[in-house]
Amino acid sequence: MKQKVKSVIGLFIVLALANPVHAWTVSHGAAAYHPAGYFGNGQAIPTGDELKQLVAPFALFPDALVAQICAASTDPQQILDAHDWLEHNKHLHGQALTDAAQQHGFDPAFVSLVNFPTVLDMMAADVNNYAALGEAFKANQQSVMAAIQALRQDAYVRGALDSNEYQTVSVQHDGNVQVVVVQPTNPQVVYVPQYEPYQVWYSGPSTGDVVAASLLSFGTGIALGSWLNNSQPWGWGGWGWGWGGRGMIVQNNVWVMNNRWRSPRPYFRAGPPRFDRPIYAPRPPSNWAQRPGRRPPPPGWRPNGPNNRPGANRPGGNNAANRPGGNRPAGSTAANRPGGSRQSRSQSAGARAPRGGNSSGRGALVASNRGGGSGGGGRGGRRR
Repeated sequence: MKQKVKSVIGLFIVLALANPVHAWTVSHGAAAYHPAGYFGNGQAIPTGDELKQLVAPFALFPDALVAQICAASTDPQQILDAHDWLEHNKHLHGQALTDAAQQHGFDPAFVSLVNFPTVLDMMAADVNNYAALGEAFKANQQSVMAAIQALRQDAYVRGALDSNEYQTVSVQHDGNVQVVVVQPTNPQVVYVPQYEPYQVWYSGPSTGDVVAASLLSFGTGIALGSWLNNSQPWGWGGWGWGWGGRGMIVQNNVWVMNNRWRSPRPYFRAGPPRFDRPIYAPRPPSNWAQRPGRRPPPPGWRPNGPNNRPGANRPGGNNAANRPGGNRPAGSTAANRPGGSRQSRSQSAGARAPRGGNSSGRGALVASNRGGGSGGGGRGGRRR
């Protein structure tokens, strides 16, 4: 009898070692896994300045996109899974991409976010930060919303956040509070702003509004077809905020975490968030909505973006030939300037024959943008 008991105990130990039981908890109403004791290492849920650092990379995005990011942050494993899935489905676009994500079983926020690959890249690259943000959002939505509004109000007062052809920025009353709301200028196209939080907030008040406004540029617009701007749970128009106290709103209902995604391999283990340079965003003055002391940018100034590439604000616009020096007597290409074509120059110098024929290509553009006449043309015409 004793021998049988020993055998049973030994078998149990062997099975336990072969199949270790991990400590997991499943969030309420969710199928996504999170390690038990996420902040069991003694680290408190981020608040205050730390929370501002976590939301700074996306605080100036359009309201609906900010809402989807906050919802997605509550499931860091799904961030990684959606990012990996998107990497393997780059051939899909538009409705086909959205339909495939929905059929794959992703939660609504992610079904929308797969259409914003740069956003998913950003989240996956700093997944520990977004995991910490998700814990803070689950614990207290209002604190996250307050951090977002604090950064927006500071950027708005200084002119870094402003209306333009890509986004419309307005001050609205929601309940008893004034808030900054960001929406696409064209309701059918979303432009995601690009900026460095350190540059926007750390340096303190700007001495010039053009300098402040130029801190934001814009990438290619995402068209909101019927496949994304609809009444489905992932529909863009259904996401927003009750900044006055209601919290996140999805399809006219207060958002409640209900992640249903089941990861095929839940490998994520939360690490500590990474806090870099502090965010300089003091409490704005009580009359911040009037933007005291702000000077508007000069007439005709436009932000960098798909409709206005860098260089368009310089005299002569984007075309190098139209800028000062572009219409030189010898012409705008290195081939027409003293020294002739790349081939003739290289042969006279005893150099090897270049690739690509004469200098009407990239080297000529570089040369025409530099001063120095034929000397600049010689440098710009050679590939290194």
